[in-house]
Amino acid sequence: MNMIFMGLFIAGAAIAAGIGAALANDAAAQLFVFGEPVPGVTTLWHVFLAGVIVATVFIAGLTLAVFGTYRYVRTKRELRYLREEHEESITALEMEKRHLERELARIRRESGPGHSLSSPSHPHPPQQPVVQ
Repeated sequence: MNMIFMGLFIAGAAIAAGIGAALANDAAAQLFVFGEPVPGVTTLWHVFLAGVIVATVFIAGLTLAVFGTYRYVRTKRELRYLREEHEESITALEMEKRHLERELARIRRESGPGHSLSSPSHPHPPQQPVVQ
């Protein structure tokens, strides 16, 4: 929480210093980009304002890149977790299948030839109709 307030304080101080620098510099100036003059920039505070705009766009792009990276890493982590969970469930199902196959083989050995296995090994008791 203290970091938030410290960040807001530093941002406010930077804004105040920027406004002070822009108001104190009213001398004539010209800004060139790729060797061409930028139209509309005629004083130092225009140059300063252009720098603020460029810095803002840069910070926004950097922020998007960082959040995109965090999202990518989080998604990869979730996918890895789901893949591991899926593998564990497949393993559990395979173990249960082997157990049921052994149980079926045991029941078949115990019942001997000629007996049909139409009912499960642990039948439920028949349900009695409810008379009202």
